Amino acid sequence: MSDIVTPIVFQLGFGGIAGFIVGYAFKKLTKLLAIIAALFFIALIYLAYVGVISINFDALVKHIGELLGTAGQATNWIAPIIGILPFAGSFIVGLFIGFKIG
Repeated sequence: MSDIVTPIVFQLGFGGIAGFIVGYAFKKLTKLLAIIAALFFIALIYLAYVGVISINFDALVKHIGELLGTAGQATNWIAPIIGILPFAGSFIVGLFIGFKIG
């Protein structure tokens, strides 16, 4: 019985701790990237407003749509995660806790 319980406990513990660290760091990084992106777009809008640059909004919307269309390919990497469910489950729980605290 001990031969079965020890690896599962290790996977759950390690997955939870690793998920917490990744979630915490991810939240901090996304805040920083959101601020940088907002400043970048504000600068672009200002430069377009004063006439320094010209923005083709039709092409911008088209490219953003194409970028978001690739999100449907997520099933290619989700299947292997399901195979390691104990680790993935505890990792996800730790990720959400770290994201919430961060």
